[in-house]
Amino acid sequence: MKKLLLLCFLCSIMSCAQNTGSRKLDLDFEQPKHDNTRSWSDFGGSGYKIYIDSTTAKHGKFSAVIENTGKGKDFKALAFTLPDNYKGKKIRLSGYIKTEKVTAGYAGLWMRIDPNIGFDNMKDRGITGTTDWKKYEITLQLNPKETDKIVLGGLLVGNGKMWLDKLEVSIDGKKLEDPKLKTYQRKKFPAEKDHEFDKGSTIVIPDLSPERIDNLALLGKIWGFLKYHHPNIAAGNYNWDYELFRILPDYLKADKQQRNKVLLNWINKYGTIPPCKTCKQTAADAVLQPDLSWIAKSDLSVEVKAALKKVYECRNQKDHYYISLRPGVKNPEFTHENAYQEMTYPDSGFRLLSLYRYWNMIEYFYPNKHLTDKDWGQILTEYIPKFIEAENELTYELAALQLIGEVHDTHANLWGGGDKLAEARGNNYAVCRAEFIEDKFVVVDYYNPELLEESKLKIGDIITHIQGKPINTLVDSLEAYYPHSNKAAMLRDISIDLLRSPKNQLSIQYISEGKAYQHKLPLYESDKLDMYHWYKVNKEEKSFKRINGDIGYISLANIKKEDIPEIKKSFRDTKGIIIDIRNYPSTFVPFRLGSYFVSKPTHFVKFTQGNIHNPGEFTFRKGTRIKSRGKTYKGKLVVLVNEKTQSQAEYTAMAFRAVEDAKIVGSTTAGADGNISPILLPGGLRTMISGIGVYYPDATPTQRVGIVPDRIITPTIEGIKKGKDEVLEKAIELINR
Repeated sequence: MKKLLLLCFLCSIMSCAQNTGSRKLDLDFEQPKHDNTRSWSDFGGSGYKIYIDSTTAKHGKFSAVIENTGKGKDFKALAFTLPDNYKGKKIRLSGYIKTEKVTAGYAGLWMRIDPNIGFDNMKDRGITGTTDWKKYEITLQLNPKETDKIVLGGLLVGNGKMWLDKLEVSIDGKKLEDPKLKTYQRKKFPAEKDHEFDKGSTIVIPDLSPERIDNLALLGKIWGFLKYHHPNIAAGNYNWDYELFRILPDYLKADKQQRNKVLLNWINKYGTIPPCKTCKQTAADAVLQPDLSWIAKSDLSVEVKAALKKVYECRNQKDHYYISLRPGVKNPEFTHENAYQEMTYPDSGFRLLSLYRYWNMIEYFYPNKHLTDKDWGQILTEYIPKFIEAENELTYELAALQLIGEVHDTHANLWGGGDKLAEARGNNYAVCRAEFIEDKFVVVDYYNPELLEESKLKIGDIITHIQGKPINTLVDSLEAYYPHSNKAAMLRDISIDLLRSPKNQLSIQYISEGKAYQHKLPLYESDKLDMYHWYKVNKEEKSFKRINGDIGYISLANIKKEDIPEIKKSFRDTKGIIIDIRNYPSTFVPFRLGSYFVSKPTHFVKFTQGNIHNPGEFTFRKGTRIKSRGKTYKGKLVVLVNEKTQSQAEYTAMAFRAVEDAKIVGSTTAGADGNISPILLPGGLRTMISGIGVYYPDATPTQRVGIVPDRIITPTIEGIKKGKDEVLEKAIELINR
């Protein structure tokens, strides 16, 4: 779980009360010492070298170089910590990069605002191949009230060589040297000054008997309950991660009677709580209500139960150190959560912490907890052995991935830190793309048609076995490791990885033109292929066109804001418009484009939101409306969706569904709508959840259900062979009726 970490402070932190104008920062590498970067640090794999180049520079006499020495494929990063925290809204890092033979990865700039405020490493737009000097930029939103430090630099992933020069940092357009630039000194909470277990928990967990597992599950619930309810913990007075490690040794060796005493002393340790004068009863019409029934059902002593009851009755009503709701949207923001990124394989105490942290975040702040397949309370008990007994980095990542999958949210995956998982899955792919069509694994496209002959597979061929295993068996074995809201999303994501491996070939069996064949399918490194993720996007192509002269077609995959006025003008005389959302919209259009289709304010959505003052409570709030602007379009509207329609794309489909007589055509969408909330777990793991509940105005849910089409039309194998778009054809047919 390697992450872009700063291994040490790179320069002394100067007083935050002054401006930065008097300081000269070595961001252009013009202050070299002993052929190295004096003010910089580096981290990453050992198979790289970093040095100053006096023969190649964009500016001045020197540039910095990161070069793969050919001893392995990993990454190496140069890192610089800015000396201050800054007042402002946005920070921009710019710099020049030149590359040579960068493969199996990329080169780029990177910047991180700690703790967990902002991060960008150009992963989605990294530089590959051999390129001349070019300027690149990264921009992040500032949050000075929460910022500990800002770290930045250059990064090389994989093979090759990169040069880095003339880095510049600006805050809202002001360079760091500008004497008018103001710094900000953030308040330090007591929780941030507790570093006792930074190097490890020192926790040794004995053999896991059923009784010990139950006791640990109970402790996890109490730990999370106190975290989100106790006012003195909410005030940031305690590092709650480390308080777990302080109680665990006594708790683990206590018998039942001693356990109750340990717990009572623990609760009392955090001080008396004044009566709560503003605590409200849970709303009678709440969509979800706090479930604290486990306290009464437990075998805790009367005294411990009474202490927990008092904490709830006098629960925190102020700002909370560990949780907030994002302004406007109201999805949860899990603040001050340390990812412990330097622990690539966290010890047993930190692994238990990881489980406790995630379970309680879901318990109190996941709007769709009621939609999980299993009782969430039992999940904690089930996963304690999996996390404690995870014997290495990979098994820990797999345990976390399985746990994440239990919430059945396509937004919830292992989005960061899964290095060993990625290594096990491999970076070699087939040249062809296959998807599930008519419940069969069918070749639908080629990333690189020039390699077709080596592959032997043709469009429409059905792959039946991989490495001797039937496709259905493979899917069943992988399902738990591909978090999903519904089956359509699961098959979509698994299909990308079935023809993936660390090896350079896969043994397959397939059917072509009714005959069965076997073949050693060659695989290629991903950077050697013109791969796309879910769908192709031609950024040079206009987002709209006419079909058959009198039907407008719009693809949201590459739509721009400036396209919308032209669309309204160009399509006003058409008899129908087709909006294709079998993709992710490149810009937000529900209101700008939606206003073209409604004649009055139109409701299309409402949301649920959590309550940090009564954790576990979720209530409805009104959604927004589409307002009419100018002349309303008079023709028919058909919207195309499928399993690649997810999140904002689903929200957009909901907006257009509200248009009178609009038709949704295609197949069920991914079932994961709502603004995302990131979650960080020990070992540098990063995941997320759908942070708000999304419903139609009549309270019909969309999570896991997706946007169900009015006309269900799915591709067929025969249609794939003939190059047809059968969903689009049905849309045209509906408009022509």
